[in-house]
Amino acid sequence: MARSRRDPASYRPTGVPDAPGVYRFFDEDEKVIYVGKARSLRNRLNSYFQKNLTEKTRRMVESAVRVDWTVVSSEVEALQLEFSWIKSESPEFNVQFRDDKSYPYLALSVGDEYPRIFITRSERRDGLKRFGPYTHAWALRSTFDVIQRAFPVRSCSVSNFEKAKRTKRQCLLGDIGKCSAPCVGRISKVDHDALVQGVVGFLEKGDEEVLAHLAQEMEEAAAREEFERAALLRDRINSITKAQESSDAAWSESLTLDLFARHDDVTHSAISWFTVRSGRITGSRSWVIEMKSIPEDSSIMEIALQRHYEKFPEEIPSEILISDHGDDLDSLAALLTEHAGRAVTIKSPQRGEKSELMAMAKRSAHYALVQFLSKRSNDTAVTGTALEEIAEALDLTEIPLRIECFDISNIQGTTIVASMVVFEDGQPRKSEYRRFSITDPEIKDDFSSMAHVVTRRFKRFLLEREIDISEVEISGGKRPKFAYPPQLVVIDGGKGQVNAAWQALTALGISGIPVVGLAKRLEEIYLPETSQPIILPRHSEGLFLLQRIRDEAHRFAITFHRSKRSKLMLDSLLDEIPALGEIRRQTLLERFGSVAALRKSNVDEIATVPGIGPRIATLIVDHLATLSTEVLDTATGELISSQDSDVVASDEQ
Repeated sequence: MARSRRDPASYRPTGVPDAPGVYRFFDEDEKVIYVGKARSLRNRLNSYFQKNLTEKTRRMVESAVRVDWTVVSSEVEALQLEFSWIKSESPEFNVQFRDDKSYPYLALSVGDEYPRIFITRSERRDGLKRFGPYTHAWALRSTFDVIQRAFPVRSCSVSNFEKAKRTKRQCLLGDIGKCSAPCVGRISKVDHDALVQGVVGFLEKGDEEVLAHLAQEMEEAAAREEFERAALLRDRINSITKAQESSDAAWSESLTLDLFARHDDVTHSAISWFTVRSGRITGSRSWVIEMKSIPEDSSIMEIALQRHYEKFPEEIPSEILISDHGDDLDSLAALLTEHAGRAVTIKSPQRGEKSELMAMAKRSAHYALVQFLSKRSNDTAVTGTALEEIAEALDLTEIPLRIECFDISNIQGTTIVASMVVFEDGQPRKSEYRRFSITDPEIKDDFSSMAHVVTRRFKRFLLEREIDISEVEISGGKRPKFAYPPQLVVIDGGKGQVNAAWQALTALGISGIPVVGLAKRLEEIYLPETSQPIILPRHSEGLFLLQRIRDEAHRFAITFHRSKRSKLMLDSLLDEIPALGEIRRQTLLERFGSVAALRKSNVDEIATVPGIGPRIATLIVDHLATLSTEVLDTATGELISSQDSDVVASDEQ
């Protein structure tokens, strides 16, 4: 049932104190729909009844019918009360973390007489001790295998354990040494409990302490002439040592902390959490948050830490590292200190191995967000919403199911190229992408280039729109490339580029195709012959889709421009070598394609090109060696060394 909307002015509070506290918005059913904290209740609550609210905030205040507040003595108390109320009320408009998968944990059923070790994805419960989570299942399976060999704790289910007790016959794991078989009395409860403690120590304290303990046990067993037990302990030590040697990274054993890194996009933010214990990364996880769900003047990192330690208060370490420089989290640190019963610090690492760990966590957050957005971009519901937002913002008569975007790429008016990318139903249609080379010497700027390209594209449209495509396909002819008109043309640029494109369409007598420009500076949307731009909400799905289309057009144009520029540079270089005629130059161009590739080749490699041979190959190499060690980087206009220019050129392949 749709929620009724109410004018917020009807319940705007008065007499709000200028003091720290927590406030709650209620709907008509007296359900709490939002909980927030504030240093100044008066200033914060007044902000909810102003104009120009974000979409989420506006929906929240219109859904509410009243607001109340509780004054506290400090920000720490406010944080604590906010924690408590969010946990008990689960308000609709508070931030929801999104995680597209459940993560596996290593679990010990410490409540059982003979604790069992197993892998689980379920929530924590009484009598279960969990380690993790692990982002990669293969890594967990590898750890599980090492533990089974080094500490053969029971791993079978309850039914299998009881069956083995009745039949007095252990399972296959007991036969191959991966289980100590307590079910048939092969090991006593005391010894099995010692194995369980060994597992806990291995996972919590690191390898060194466990190895030292096992080595001591092995020596004591050997001294008592219990050679079978000593050999068993030796094999366990070897298993742990091999696992330790295969570790990808070794951090200082003194490192025991949590890291939280953040990576933002237009509509979402990803948070990655790494837990490090005794220099070992024992768990990691990533969440994705909708940016529009973040209250104004709120810290994403603060919210992330609040939600995480609200769920796992027993896991609060003494040191927490965050990627956000400048965030004031002193109040949160004080609250966590109170919960943990010891001092907790929150800071950003600047250098050293902590900084390296943070870089790793940042990469994890980046990849998590890329993966989430990649899946999301293929979600028809999301793209449908984005297209509807675009149509509404631009006042279009229909949903723009086909959008074409144009971009110009040139350096100081030379080697001008253009790209056209096509998105249908919000998805790229790469078979419809087109590239344009602009060779007219009269065209020297982006405005005339844009008019030229739009004219070329829509002249073809006028020629091909009358073609019966079904007859062409039946006769086996080529399908026309430009017969379909777009419902929206997007230009990478501002007012000048948009007006140039619109004037080109007008000159062709084409009307009814909307043209807009997306400027990079503030992401404004410009309409033809209009001075005031349209500004979509910063976290709008429609804006995100337009940016994605614009960026794809820019990427496509830049790739084409780099390819042409590299070939022109190579052609110019080869033209300076007298022994090379037109056919040989063309062959070398086709084989190497860039100056960088030719520089990296030796005489023997160049000599294998048809028509070249060792003599001419030697001339080419000698000529390259005599060139100036400084060349012009056409991408930046800087003079750089030839070695550096090779790197630049090779990156442009």
